[in-house]
Amino acid sequence: MAKTVMIIDDSASIRQVVSLTLIGAGYDVQEASDGKDALNKLKGQKINLFISDVNMPHMDGISLVKSLKGHPDYKFTPIVMLTTEGAEAKKQEGQAAGAKAWIVKPFQPAQLLKVVSMLVI
Repeated sequence: MAKTVMIIDDSASIRQVVSLTLIGAGYDVQEASDGKDALNKLKGQKINLFISDVNMPHMDGISLVKSLKGHPDYKFTPIVMLTTEGAEAKKQEGQAAGAKAWIVKPFQPAQLLKVVSMLVI
């Protein structure tokens, strides 16, 4: 059975590129437009990995990480931040919240797939 990855990004084009990359590698993909949308779409289903942007409306990526880590069904699910934010302080904030990896946009699909394959549970 394919592993499921949820992509959370307010950019439809980024969601599409990431989705196509993952689907091409055999993953099932779900999409959400921001942190609130992601939380509303969960409903206890099995997600093997989250990939989230940092800067989004309604609920940013760091707040989403904190929410997911506080949720009993997802507290051990790995989260990758995929963002234009490259500042060390922001990376440390994400890591402190519970993010397992940080990829700066623009990204190479091979780089993304390598990180996903190492972290997916």
